[in-house]
Amino acid sequence: MSPAGAQKSSSLTLVLMVASAASGGTLQYGYNLAIMNTPAVFIQAFVNETFLERWDMQLEDYQVTLVWTIIVSIFSLGGFAGALIAGPLTIRFGRKKCLLLNNIFLMTGALLAVTSRAAKSFEMIIIARVLVGINAGVSMNVQPMYFGESAPKHLRGAVSLSSAVFTAFGVVLGQVVGIREILGSEPCWQYLLASNAIPGVIQLLTLPWFPESPRYLLIDRGDKEACINALRRLRGCEVQSSELDEILQEQAATKGMRPRGPWELLTDRSVRWQLITVMVISSAMQLCGNDSIYFYASYVFKEAGVSADKIQYITIGTGTCEFTACILCNLLIERKGRRFMLMGGYILMTIWAVVFTIALSFEHYTSWMPYLSMACIFTYILSFGMGPAGVTGILPTELFDQTARPAAYMIAGSMMWLNLFIMGMIFPFLMSELSEFCFVPFGAICLLSALFVGLFLPETKGKSLSAITSEFHKLNFKGQDEKCLSQTTTQYQLGEVCLSTAL
Repeated sequence: MSPAGAQKSSSLTLVLMVASAASGGTLQYGYNLAIMNTPAVFIQAFVNETFLERWDMQLEDYQVTLVWTIIVSIFSLGGFAGALIAGPLTIRFGRKKCLLLNNIFLMTGALLAVTSRAAKSFEMIIIARVLVGINAGVSMNVQPMYFGESAPKHLRGAVSLSSAVFTAFGVVLGQVVGIREILGSEPCWQYLLASNAIPGVIQLLTLPWFPESPRYLLIDRGDKEACINALRRLRGCEVQSSELDEILQEQAATKGMRPRGPWELLTDRSVRWQLITVMVISSAMQLCGNDSIYFYASYVFKEAGVSADKIQYITIGTGTCEFTACILCNLLIERKGRRFMLMGGYILMTIWAVVFTIALSFEHYTSWMPYLSMACIFTYILSFGMGPAGVTGILPTELFDQTARPAAYMIAGSMMWLNLFIMGMIFPFLMSELSEFCFVPFGAICLLSALFVGLFLPETKGKSLSAITSEFHKLNFKGQDEKCLSQTTTQYQLGEVCLSTAL
């Protein structure tokens, strides 16, 4: 095969592998965020009817809202549980097999959701949301790891970022399927909640045909031949010695070391700032309020002055906006770098949060202000997609070695899901209590996040793990290095004094 043909085969294999893994992976996260928006009224009515039939009790509005908030937000607690079990599962079964086994949670959740109406049980919807959350929590951790370990260095950022592209695509897909003309109507809402099984089936049918992560095969399993075969299939040509040597170097550096747990990372000074960085950026991704907009999109647009009959179509625009931004980020990330995209995204989000606050404050005085408010929501989501949405998931792959990577993803995922749960619970209350100033806290978080990235995150584009580690070494051992330098200088000066005395 000619070099051009090999390159084409390599690109096709990699693209198909990414599409297969993501269809039942991060796409599920975006899809399950979006499908809960349209059927909100119908599920709330179902909850009320169930209480009336069982206990002859009519719920107050605030009680229905509370049950609905639990149904929506319990997805995040499921995701938190999924993030915690993702590390041990990837170590035990490998990246690919873990993604395949993860569909057990999805299929069980879909079955409970589709039968909940016939069983007259809103509790089944809650359990289904927990199980789907576990599925999303596992895939959000394992998929970027699988992609980052399978892609060549020059495409590592773009391939890892495709996880965010599929998350955004899942949001758009969920919004389209959720419109009243398709599955978002009163008779069909249970089928909408169970429709997440279809991408899972696609993954189960296609992913077994693709190779396991080459790094996992060599470093974790010690199978050099399987690693070379996997690399050959993914690259479409003979394995380059430089790429294999890099994996062998990482294997030698971690030889005899078992996979590390989260507590070991938390107490290891040599990875302290890598861990702080991952925890801060993962938390900021949710605390900026972007994903909460999808949970409560109808409410947000209603507050912005959009008529009720047009809201379901406008919400599709929010997902399309993030999807477009993620594709653009995918094209730019290997040119501009991670640090630039991340910091730039948060700075733009800060600006739009300020403009949105001004627009909400004057919407009753100026006729065109509601349109500016709506535009701010779109630009806020666009800015999020341009940086934080994609770059956040790449960082644990690039900042940690093979033994620490699963635990790093567990910690990052836990922070992300816990903060999503908190935001899902408090977002409606922020909207009602702070009114036109509801985006002020989000703007402050975006500004602080941009400052943190600018001060503490080095650029990782195209760098090996050892080069990135050496940059963080200055932060991790700053005081100690200065002390050692001071001791060396003192010893040198004492040597000079002794020498002059002897002379």
